[in-house]
Amino acid sequence: MGPFKLLIGGRLVDGDSLMDVVNPATEGLVAQCARASKAQLDEAVAAAKAAFPAWSARPIAERRAALAAMADVIQANAAEIGRILTQEQGKPLQDAIGEAYGASAFFRYFSNIDLPTKILEDSPQKKVELRRRPLGVVGAIVPWNFPLILMAFKVPAALLAGNTVVLKPAATTPLATLKIAELVKDLLPAGVLNVIADANDLGGELTKHPDIRKISFTGSTETGRKVMAGAADALKRITLELGGNDAGIVLGDVDPVETAPKIFGAAFQNSGQVCIAMKRVYVHESIYDAMCAELAKLAEAAVVGDGLEQGTQFGPLQNKAQYEKVLGFIEEGRKDGKVIAGGERAPGKGYFIRPTIVRDITDGSRLVDEEQFGPVLPLIKFKDAEDALRRANASDYGLGGSIWSKDLDKAYELAGRMDTGTVWINKHAELAPNLPFGGAKASGLGTELGEEGLAEFTQVHVINMAR
Repeated sequence: MGPFKLLIGGRLVDGDSLMDVVNPATEGLVAQCARASKAQLDEAVAAAKAAFPAWSARPIAERRAALAAMADVIQANAAEIGRILTQEQGKPLQDAIGEAYGASAFFRYFSNIDLPTKILEDSPQKKVELRRRPLGVVGAIVPWNFPLILMAFKVPAALLAGNTVVLKPAATTPLATLKIAELVKDLLPAGVLNVIADANDLGGELTKHPDIRKISFTGSTETGRKVMAGAADALKRITLELGGNDAGIVLGDVDPVETAPKIFGAAFQNSGQVCIAMKRVYVHESIYDAMCAELAKLAEAAVVGDGLEQGTQFGPLQNKAQYEKVLGFIEEGRKDGKVIAGGERAPGKGYFIRPTIVRDITDGSRLVDEEQFGPVLPLIKFKDAEDALRRANASDYGLGGSIWSKDLDKAYELAGRMDTGTVWINKHAELAPNLPFGGAKASGLGTELGEEGLAEFTQVHVINMAR
């Protein structure tokens, strides 16, 4: 497999050193890949800066055509890209291939939208236009849970707007991104897209680099604060998509048998390693026991294993640090509530944890109050919907949330008062490239996706002419 090289200035280059990438299902080596030095980061930024004037001056139709070509190449190679992703990230192969197809779809979406000039006033006295101009070099920093989709939240919008990009995937999942860089390198002018890999040592350097005009970051809230501080001196633009502790509020009129599989899927997709996974569920007392029982049955029936094995539904945790962290959350849940499914450290190699359901727990437990980011779901009983909403909103996080009820008017009214960036009704964690996405409170700053997300890669430029 490989070689996996950096993309700098239109050329595939070796890193100044190498780093190992580990398969979380086996704890064995997947491959070695190039590791960039600080000097190579500087080279990538310089290449992007040099490419910016010509790229930003190209007609937007040409930039859109380049994105469409990139979408075609990613789609055509989705099976190969997905197999690499499964081995470095752990997710089941069908999910990894689906993520590659999804990334292609996001590139294709942005290849079909525009940045038109808006006429704000056209009168005998004056003409006022609002245009959107690119910012310059964008630094894009992507985490390990969805390396391809979250890359596609950033790169196509930045390029369409006329910016150039330095992309840094996570240290534990660089391979599929480096493979995409190899596949698309000749579809763009040299330096327009640069991809580097590091061992978690270059993020701060990228953030504070004087020639970077915007940072688009997805990751933990703790690291997001560091990104914000690093960008402050130069007043860089930033978009931060950070942690979440999404709550679901399940009213008493739902059918537990019908609803439990939807909640289970929303909580345990990608083994719970999803920023907008449902991470705590408030269930009305009238259906609490039934909902607990249904979710426990689903957890016990789940097929957990190596993502390359046929029939696997849930892979391992992506890395050892996250694995140990989630096991700690489960022990907290065991003390504060009752584990009714899962909860055991899997024997043998690999960072496997079975889907875990914890009942008879409440706010104040770390498992409820903090983001576990793994396959464990606490169920909290409530009597009054207003109390459940108050408890859901009490979190420092505000990425997403959901209301579940047959009474759509009631659900809609509650949703309007949920303090999150996105609220779903009778579903959870649905994203699409045309739907703006961003967090409230400690879950982030700014917007990604849709026309609103595209606008965040631009500078408003107003021309006001007297007649």
